[in-house]
Amino acid sequence: MNNEQPIIVGLDIGTTKIAVIAGRKNEFGKLEILGFGRANSNGVKHGQVLNIDETIKAIRTALDNCYASNPNLEVNEVYVGIAGHHIKSLQTRGDIVRHDTENEISQREITQLIDDQYKTYIPAGDQIIDVIPQEFTVDNFQNIPNPIGYSGVKVGANFHIITGDKNAIRNINRAVERSKLITKDLVLQPLASSAAVMANEDLEAGVAIVDIGGGTTDLAVFYEGILKHTAVIPFAGENITNDIKTGLGVLKAQAEQMKVQFGSALANEAKANAYITIPGLRGMPAKEISVKNLANIIQARMSEILDFVTYHLKQIGLDNKMLNGGIILTGGGSQLKHLVQLTEYVTGLNCRIGLPTEHLAAGHIEELAKPTYATCLGLILKGYDDYEHNRKQFAKDYKRVEVPVELRQPMEVGPDVEEEEEEVRETRRERVVSSLWSKFKTNLIEIFKEEEDRAL
Repeated sequence: MNNEQPIIVGLDIGTTKIAVIAGRKNEFGKLEILGFGRANSNGVKHGQVLNIDETIKAIRTALDNCYASNPNLEVNEVYVGIAGHHIKSLQTRGDIVRHDTENEISQREITQLIDDQYKTYIPAGDQIIDVIPQEFTVDNFQNIPNPIGYSGVKVGANFHIITGDKNAIRNINRAVERSKLITKDLVLQPLASSAAVMANEDLEAGVAIVDIGGGTTDLAVFYEGILKHTAVIPFAGENITNDIKTGLGVLKAQAEQMKVQFGSALANEAKANAYITIPGLRGMPAKEISVKNLANIIQARMSEILDFVTYHLKQIGLDNKMLNGGIILTGGGSQLKHLVQLTEYVTGLNCRIGLPTEHLAAGHIEELAKPTYATCLGLILKGYDDYEHNRKQFAKDYKRVEVPVELRQPMEVGPDVEEEEEEVRETRRERVVSSLWSKFKTNLIEIFKEEEDRAL
């Protein structure tokens, strides 16, 4: 256990679930999960906190579950994900003329250049969430990833600025605050998910990360190592569930269960003669639902979401095979059957499911490696990025906290141990059978005795 590193906590406030994960990097730079809790989310719609009290309840439940998984944890500060229809982005340009041209460009000057962008004019009612430098220029030198150490008179950069509605941001901060936590930073959810599922090769090749959540589908596009575009698409898993509910006349819980268990994103792959039987309400007859019809509904909505992805890629001129890394699907909605095939068909790009295993230490439980938790794990990685670049203050008195047994994968059993266990099981079975047989014999003898007594 690397106790020199801070414990960083991610809080993912989603439409369907709220997750809290505490992690620390080990000596190999991989995340060891020290605590994990989740709860159903009720107060969030389309990524926005609408009912603060319900959201606080869900955050507290997730936090309690996290403490239950590791009682030694103390959670005070959290990195929080943000999404929703209100999120917008814009491109800006910033330059500064250096007075001290004899010395090399320092981190202080880069920080000043970034801080200046927070003064950019944005519509009233909006607030800047993040300023991300894309590529730098020093005098006549273009496309510099990091200008520190260069010399020159003028240093500038193109920036990707992410904004959100002030009230929506205030609601998130209020819910976190009233849950007795401190927001260390707000991070755009697609950027957090990207950090969790991407490797350096993906960044270089160019990829579009499509995070299909419960309330929104988040998009982040990287090209030539630079974040080119972010967008929030207002359709996701909840819309598919509601379409199934309306189209097939079932309850929402039944629609969700059918989507997860029997749903497919390709109607052609669904069996034409397969049916799902839904119990009738209050004495009504049972309902037969065609698996083909279910797949048709899912495909229609998923195609609409993917059309939005294609539209955004066209907007930035990256739709024609420019992204060598293709599309990486993540989030809970990415687990739909045949979604990879549909994505490739609609967008014309290669596609794969992005799992957050890239940055996880070995020996974690399978649950944590699901795409559902990509955002939450990405928030921890964003925290480590801040820590490693001295962007924020972190506590120095790091506690010794071990990875709890509940979050560890059970040890693999060797063949010898398996044989021994099988022998023990066999012996137990023999004992049980023997015990049952002796009871049966005793009962038979008792029955015959009774018969004899009656005869006499």
